[in-house]
Amino acid sequence: MKTNDKGWGGTWTEQKLKAFEKYVGAYLNIMLNQRKIRNGWPKSIIYFDGFAGSGNRISLKDKDTLIFSELYKEEMNVYKGSAERVVRLNKKFDEYYFIDTDNDALDNLKNKIGPYMDKNLKYKFFSIDINHALDEFSKYLDNSKVTLILLDPFGMQLNWDSIEKLKGKKVDIWILLPSGVIINRLLDREGKLKNIDKLQSFFGISEDKIRKEFYNNKKENTLFGELEITQKISNPIQHIANLYISELKKIWTHVTEEPLILYNSNNVPIYHFIFASNNENAKKIASQIIK
Repeated sequence: MKTNDKGWGGTWTEQKLKAFEKYVGAYLNIMLNQRKIRNGWPKSIIYFDGFAGSGNRISLKDKDTLIFSELYKEEMNVYKGSAERVVRLNKKFDEYYFIDTDNDALDNLKNKIGPYMDKNLKYKFFSIDINHALDEFSKYLDNSKVTLILLDPFGMQLNWDSIEKLKGKKVDIWILLPSGVIINRLLDREGKLKNIDKLQSFFGISEDKIRKEFYNNKKENTLFGELEITQKISNPIQHIANLYISELKKIWTHVTEEPLILYNSNNVPIYHFIFASNNENAKKIASQIIK
């Protein structure tokens, strides 16, 4: 579904949040009904926000954000509103986890959502790296717990090996993939790949595979003899999404083939909002919301 700043949700950020909020409502309905039917299972229904921010503008203290800030000045002026929307819902999770590297931002978030927090529920705020948080959180999960995770990094802070830790867990996840806004720009036309370490850790694949996925080599005759020319593939942004979806299928059995595509004001795709689950019905609901 093509969306831009003139679409049904206003800005692309608003569209993302509306889609996510709709899914959260459906998720809580299903899980709370399951608890009634299945004799108290799940014991705990958990919400995990991996880039909670302050509930306002994004923080520029994050190292990766600073590294890539020159690449996407237009997209820097966005708001984060997922935490407040989730906490304010009438139906509740049992546990809420809010993660961000910026301690000041978390303090601001705490103040912002404080009036809506239920004293009988569990709210945790952690100022730590998301990869460390996911490593620790995956150890905490067992079959008595179900979790909905939102990972909407502004940059490429996520490492693939941290996401892999969630394999086999009862987790539904939405991931915001910075396909056009960052990744495509790191895949330079000449294939120099100055940030190859970042690309490898993000996708969890080798440099050779990255080159095979995104570049073609051809030979051309010149005045100085035959030269091998490296060319970037056409439509690389869509291929970035396709590759990431393919890798996610190694962890979750059901992944949206057609994620929500978010566009900037120039109608250039900047993000793909992807859903993954081990439950087929969950994927159907997410796909319906996207459509």
